[in-house]
Amino acid sequence: MAEGALTTEQRRYLLGLARDAITAAVSGGRPPAPEAADLPDASGVFVTIKKRGDLRGCLGTLRIREGLAEDVIRCAADSATADPRFPPVRAGELSDLSVEVSVLGPQEPIPPREDAFSVGVHGLVVEEGAHRGLLLPQVPVEWGWTPEQFLRQTCVKAGLPPEAWRTGARLYRFAAEVFGE
Repeated sequence: MAEGALTTEQRRYLLGLARDAITAAVSGGRPPAPEAADLPDASGVFVTIKKRGDLRGCLGTLRIREGLAEDVIRCAADSATADPRFPPVRAGELSDLSVEVSVLGPQEPIPPREDAFSVGVHGLVVEEGAHRGLLLPQVPVEWGWTPEQFLRQTCVKAGLPPEAWRTGARLYRFAAEVFGE
């Protein structure tokens, strides 16, 4: 996905859907119904929830299933209720949460080299056997990682040894348009 492919209005719309889906999932309400919106094609989407700046949930998909708006709704609700790293979000937390949406472009296979991607521009996917891990482009920037640390941590996220990127795991990069509240 090219940077700037979404208009300000489209970004606002997707963030609103994500916020409404989180609120509905936490309070037992009905999820929002997406309007017929003219949205660009995307390969995948992730919704990140933070509580006062700390990660509170993040789930998504590498493959748009129903449409970008529908998948934002599903991923937002899942991030609030189904991220195995965290207990489900409680209604009392809603006012302390911020929402971020990452709209993913296509995955591109890359060689096992640190110069095959750009930190802050590309996210990474590592796959080996049944293991797969993904880290969004903003993660290494937030943690101040070098390219090698980004590769190692993506392997760890996949449940692989940190050096798996050097020993045969498949590597992919992707660009993402990231925006939040």
